[in-house]
Amino acid sequence: MTSKFVPRSVRTAKPCAIVNPWNAGSGFFLDSLLPATVILYRAPEFRVAGFAAVQLHLWFAEMSVDHGKRSGSEVVTREAKSANAIATLGDRPLLPNSGIPLDLNWVQEVGVNTSAVERRAQTQVARRTVKKEWQAAWLLRAISCMDLTTLSGDDTDERVRRLCAKARQPIQPDLVQKLGIEQLGVKVAAVCVYHTFVETALTALEGSGVHVAAVSTGFPAGLSPFAERVAEIRRSVEAGAHEIDVVITRAYVFGGRWQALYDEIAAFKQACGAAHMKVILGTGDLLTLRNVARASIVAMMAGADFIKTSTGKEPTNATLPVSLVMVRAIREHAQQTGMAVGFKPAGGIRTAKQSIDWLAMMKEELSLSWLNAHLFRFGASGLLGDIERQLEHYATGRYSAEYRHPIA
Repeated sequence: MTSKFVPRSVRTAKPCAIVNPWNAGSGFFLDSLLPATVILYRAPEFRVAGFAAVQLHLWFAEMSVDHGKRSGSEVVTREAKSANAIATLGDRPLLPNSGIPLDLNWVQEVGVNTSAVERRAQTQVARRTVKKEWQAAWLLRAISCMDLTTLSGDDTDERVRRLCAKARQPIQPDLVQKLGIEQLGVKVAAVCVYHTFVETALTALEGSGVHVAAVSTGFPAGLSPFAERVAEIRRSVEAGAHEIDVVITRAYVFGGRWQALYDEIAAFKQACGAAHMKVILGTGDLLTLRNVARASIVAMMAGADFIKTSTGKEPTNATLPVSLVMVRAIREHAQQTGMAVGFKPAGGIRTAKQSIDWLAMMKEELSLSWLNAHLFRFGASGLLGDIERQLEHYATGRYSAEYRHPIA
C-alpha cells in the first residue's frame, strides 16, 4: 500500500497574510510537508463579538460534544454527512476507528523526511498568531479540549476532588461574567487519575458531563506482566472509567516487532470494552520520527481511539515535530480506511500561545472536525493557568498574578 501526500485546503478561512510560500517537494508519507502557500487565516467562526460573545457562542455550540448524554442520531460536527460519522476529511465522512488487520507492507513503506518535518513545524510557531476576540475564542476551545491530570505519588482524595472542582468550573466566575460567556458552560473534557482515584473522581464529577480517564497498563513504564496490565484495564472499566490511557511496550518498536505491538494493543482494546482507549507511544523514548510514525500506524490498525505522545514523565514530551508526524499518520489512516482517530499531545505544553499552535495545526492538517474533545485533547494541566491569565488580559487589559489561578 503506497502512501501519497495529498495537499490540504484551508476551508472557511479568511486569508490575512501569506507566510513564506514555498514547497518542500514530494514523495512518500511525510516527505512533503509544506503546501504551495502557507496561509495565516482568521476564521470568522472564531470571533467574539465584544463581551456578548455572539459569534463565539454560535461556533462553540456547533463544535461542542456532550460527554454525558448523546442521542441515537448523534452528529459530532455539522460537517458530518452520515449519522454514524464522527468527522469529515475533505468531503468524506469518517467513522469511529474499529481497527483493521495488521498490514506490514504499509508499516514498512512509512518514511519520514526529518528536515522537512522540522521546517514545517517551524512555520507553525513563526507566523503571526490570532489576537483579541479571535484569540479568546481559540483559548476557550483549548480549555474544552483539556484533560486535567494529577499523576503524582503524593496524590490524595482531597487533591482529586479539588481538581474535579476546577474541571467543572475551569474559568473563575467573575471572569466568565466579564467575557459574557455564561451560557457556553465551558468545562474541560476529562480528569485523568490513577485507578485508585477513579471512584473519587466519578463522585466529584457526577452530572457534569466531564469524563474520568484512568492511566493503566503499568503506567508510566508499561513493563509489568502482560496479564496484570490487562487486568488493570478491566478493573478501571468496572470502576466506571470512561477512558483508559494505555502504555505500549517500547521495546517492540525498537525491535521492529510490529505483530507483537499490534497484538498487545488489540488485547488492550478488547479489555477496554466501551471505554475509549488512548494509546501512549512514549515518543520521547522512540528515538526517531520514523519509529513514531510506524508505531502510530500500528496503534491505529489495532483499534486505538486516540494516539497520545507521551506519559508526561519522559525527559522529552510533546513537541510540534513529533505531533506533526502523528497527525499526518492520522490523516493517512483516515484516507486509507475511512476511520477517524483522535490525537492527544501530553506534557510540555504550558503557554496559551502553544495551545493555539497545536489547534491551528489540527485545523490545517486535518479539519475543523478535530477541534473538539471527541478527537483532540491537551494533556497539560499547567496550561490552564496561563490561558486564564490571557483571558483576563483580554477582558480587563491587565495580566493577573499566577497565584490567582490555582489548578488544585
